[in-house]
Amino acid sequence: MKQITTLFILLIALNSGAQSNNWQSLFDGKTLKGWKQLTGSAIYTAENGMIVGTTVDKSPNSFLVSDQRLTSDFVLEMETMMTDANTNSGIQFKSNFDTKANDGKGRVYGYQYELDPSDRKWSGGIYDEGRREWLYPASNNPKGQLLFTPNVFHKVRIECIGNTVKTWLDGTPVSYLADSITSNEGILALQVHSIGKAKDAGIKIFWKNIRVQTKNIKPLAFPEGIYVANFIPNKLTPYEEKSDWKLLFDGKTSTGWVGAYKNSFPDKGWELKDGLLKVLSSNGSESTNGGDIVTQKEYAAFDLSFDFKLTDGANSGIKYFVTLSEKNSGSAIGLEYQLLDDVLHPDAKLGRDGNRTLGSLYDLIKAQKTERFFRKPGNWNTGRVIVYPNNHVEHYLNGVKVLEYDRGSQAFRDLVAQSKYKVWPNFGEAEKGHILIQDHGNEVSFRSIKIRELK
Repeated sequence: MKQITTLFILLIALNSGAQSNNWQSLFDGKTLKGWKQLTGSAIYTAENGMIVGTTVDKSPNSFLVSDQRLTSDFVLEMETMMTDANTNSGIQFKSNFDTKANDGKGRVYGYQYELDPSDRKWSGGIYDEGRREWLYPASNNPKGQLLFTPNVFHKVRIECIGNTVKTWLDGTPVSYLADSITSNEGILALQVHSIGKAKDAGIKIFWKNIRVQTKNIKPLAFPEGIYVANFIPNKLTPYEEKSDWKLLFDGKTSTGWVGAYKNSFPDKGWELKDGLLKVLSSNGSESTNGGDIVTQKEYAAFDLSFDFKLTDGANSGIKYFVTLSEKNSGSAIGLEYQLLDDVLHPDAKLGRDGNRTLGSLYDLIKAQKTERFFRKPGNWNTGRVIVYPNNHVEHYLNGVKVLEYDRGSQAFRDLVAQSKYKVWPNFGEAEKGHILIQDHGNEVSFRSIKIRELK
């Protein structure tokens, strides 16, 4: 009797604990009651305690939507499995439905947790379905890139608090987004992606143990140093500050910057206005108006991120390991992340094999990018340069790695020997150097320039 009483008390305590955590199940394990399909013709069924989605031929993306509309902070957890790597899937959250889109057929739009079983390993990344597309490709956080193995259930966690979104896959932190969109209101939906080939019909996606928490939320800790896709201009999140990120531009002043080969910031050719650092248009020539600007501080190993907006036909660049020792005319010498309108500026067709195009290591290595992952002039893009303590260097464009190399290696020196930099001894191999923004006579805007020194 005593054992039964003890067990009863334990069950009450466990039940009370579950209620205090305010977890709510969104699927009863038996029927699709509480769910409805909004678009597409994929097949959704309830089987053996799981929601099962099946791909069909000639269907657009399909979405099975929960009746519960989330209107505040929440944590969403579930387990999911795919049976094939020939398609991808996703989980919509804080999303909405436009009834008038697609000629009245409607469109689901908003945040999507990516399920990607391919070798790309972008599962846990954040996609903006029907709106801004990729916000956080999982390549932004290489340590969080886990293979979403087919025919195995994986654990998903999505945490939305205020304007931040954090994701986990199998307990590993993947994405951290700080968005300028602040509304937490929206629907939850399970996506079955369209397929491009009839042979891929019949691929199944499984979801189970779907639950949400909206009260007494206790955020899980993220380890320091994970890159934040921060869409709030010229601001750092408390997490970024704790991870030792620093703003190189405060959105208002030229503090920390001077003209190359000068003791002060240029008195012409640059504009500080409306939260933007802008190089003004002149005659399209290199460093003949305001001239380049450089950080007063020098950097060795670092993670540098910057937003930039080109105008039509514009040319500029972000240079690093700039020593200013050459005392040359024109732009100061350094390794350059090329900023260019590849369509209209003639420099895109010069150099060797496209090594002067957007995102490239100028005149040395071509950026391997696809049109989908950069936005045309007039729109904001995000560039990123990581220089590790071992001199391995990576260039990113909108979260996608477009090139990598080892500074000072024989392969690097062989490239320099074929370039315009061959006249400069030990080019690009300085122990440390300034960060430079180039004045090439075209209007280009910058914001959210931030850096984290690596050790």
